[in-house]
Amino acid sequence: METTYEFTLPKGYMDASGELHRRGKMKLATAGDEIAATRDPRVLANPSYLTIVILSKVITELEGVDTISATTIEKLFTADLAFLQDMYQRINDVEPPVMRCVCPDCGKTFEVPINFIQEG
Repeated sequence: METTYEFTLPKGYMDASGELHRRGKMKLATAGDEIAATRDPRVLANPSYLTIVILSKVITELEGVDTISATTIEKLFTADLAFLQDMYQRINDVEPPVMRCVCPDCGKTFEVPINFIQEG
């Protein structure tokens, strides 16, 4: 089973000296990666920061960059962040479960995502 995947960023991470870094590797996420990310104080203060912390845990290499941290991920161009989020979902098979439904009026079959989280 493959657990590490290579990628090339569409724009590239620009370091402090202006050098672009585009090639890297991402590993499959573990339950521990996700649990640790949800406990991170930055995520507790701002839940939208979860993506940044998780990506900093699963990106294992970025050519020419010694350490990948949340600060590194924060400095990515938005196109690169979107690319990495999509890659994370694809390699970890993070697809929401769906239920096949049939319209009682027209008989057309369609899929509806199932949300297991109760709000309120």
